[in-house]
Amino acid sequence: MRAAIITVSSSRAAGKGDDLGGPRLARLAEGLGRELIADERATIEDRLRHWADVEGCELVLSTGGTGFAATDVTPEATRAVIERDAPGIAEAMRAASREHTAHWMLSRAVAGIRGSSLIVNFPGSPDSIEQAGAAIAPALPHAVELITGWRPAH
Repeated sequence: MRAAIITVSSSRAAGKGDDLGGPRLARLAEGLGRELIADERATIEDRLRHWADVEGCELVLSTGGTGFAATDVTPEATRAVIERDAPGIAEAMRAASREHTAHWMLSRAVAGIRGSSLIVNFPGSPDSIEQAGAAIAPALPHAVELITGWRPAH
């Protein structure tokens, strides 16, 4: 499975601190492309399209930009590029965070399908990435199989 990770953080993209979220997502999906971009809606949309359409990644994961701040525009950018929603994935991620933080319901992360790619927004918190990733990881291979039309032999 080809996958890519996008860390959305204006401060990290400007060199103010290390990207802690991207490496956590990398553990979830090995052997993928990774990049760090600012919280700019047009840039996020462009990079999601690039990884899905140009690079042909079956799985595109983003981290960051899913909260309530005015600069948190990752969900809007994702909605602009996906063709079909995958709400159960985002719901499962929020549910997984519930026992760990009182702020679990503040995540606006979304997931959806663009062509043969599954795009999933993760929160920016490294701990939340691990919790959310553990909740959805078992379903991701089957989701990608369904999206790409691949059917295993029985």
